[in-house]
Amino acid sequence: MNTQTQLSIDLGAVAELSRSKQEPEWMTALRTEAVALANSLELPVLEKTRIDRWSISSYGSYKSQAPLASLDALPEAAKGLTNSDNLIVQRNSGIVYTQVSEELKKQGVIFTDLETAIRDHADLVKPYFMKAVEANENQVTALHAALWNGGVFIYVPKDVRVESPLQALFLTDDAEATFAPHVLIVAEQFSSVSYVDNFVSSVSGAELVQNGIVEVFAKPGARVNYASVHNLEASVTDLTYRRAILDNDASIAWVVGEMNYGNTMSDTTSILHGKGSDSDAKVICVGTQEQKLNLTTRAVHWGKASTSDMITRAVMRDGATAIINGITKIEKGAQGCNGQQTEKVLMLSPKARGDANPILLIDEDDVKAGHAASVGQVNAEQVHYLMSRGITKEEAQRLIIYGFLAPVVSEIPIKSVEEQLQSLVERKLGQ
Repeated sequence: MNTQTQLSIDLGAVAELSRSKQEPEWMTALRTEAVALANSLELPVLEKTRIDRWSISSYGSYKSQAPLASLDALPEAAKGLTNSDNLIVQRNSGIVYTQVSEELKKQGVIFTDLETAIRDHADLVKPYFMKAVEANENQVTALHAALWNGGVFIYVPKDVRVESPLQALFLTDDAEATFAPHVLIVAEQFSSVSYVDNFVSSVSGAELVQNGIVEVFAKPGARVNYASVHNLEASVTDLTYRRAILDNDASIAWVVGEMNYGNTMSDTTSILHGKGSDSDAKVICVGTQEQKLNLTTRAVHWGKASTSDMITRAVMRDGATAIINGITKIEKGAQGCNGQQTEKVLMLSPKARGDANPILLIDEDDVKAGHAASVGQVNAEQVHYLMSRGITKEEAQRLIIYGFLAPVVSEIPIKSVEEQLQSLVERKLGQ
């Protein structure tokens, strides 16, 4: 089946935009090469999901943005989401607000928008940009390489531990503006950092595609905590690739809340190259109306004694559909590694559908690997037990659902973001 879509991207316009933004020649070349790739590659082939039937051609055009005088000037949809001394805000195609503490600067940490980073820190960006997720993987990744804008760059020097979480807010409120942020994190040897971002929209029903990529490079002994909450409207199609490359004894902790109202494709992958590397991924989603979600969490083990744990929780209501894929791949030679995964789907209506697909691909004998998957409705015995203790049926169901999602929600590193995710769950469930 051919899943290629016809695109109308002007090669000359992409090159001219790159030069007008004073990007280095290597970035201009990368963008223009990606345009050619986008017109030749096919869309990603997803498990039981026809992405070619989604609204995936509304990319808009690049529009410069006026800076915000203060956070009070944020649109209503984005207010109350920021709670950090180190913050970057992107609105539509460009960065509109940056706040970096003096303490962070003294540590030698670079926390800036990616467009600035490729001009001022090209030696740190070029070796990593589009290396974890490559432009030639499919049409979506090629389009991102050609059209990305705004974004965040974080560089943590060797032995530096960043105590307070860094935060970014990605807001789209203009459906005619390209919205394709790129997040790049490089954590040097024995460093540590926590990063949180929020995606929100207010485009009043106009169709738009969010095409985002996250790349994390954790050097030996480094630790990266990454939390992300996506809350985009029904008219916004969300396509996101997240990928981490881990060296010896490095670790990544993913916490992802897919709280969109529109169709969503999410791929969160950890490549455990190093000996003793570790990945912990926790993902939740709540599907409503006729929403279609395809969420993949993946761990690829190359390093000996590497470990991975994946937990995915999905709650589906109305006529929503979710395909939940957990993939543990253990390569030949990855002796002594341990990969575990759990996928659970809770359906709240007869028309809702959820498929949990645990996949183990094992090419080595001396390993541990396990999976658990379940799809079902709210447990009637649990409801009955709670009701026997004087709790109403509605409250009993609510408590069970929140307990079902708690292993992920409670892991958010910023209290206000944890509360926001809890609030989004309540809103989507109509409670």
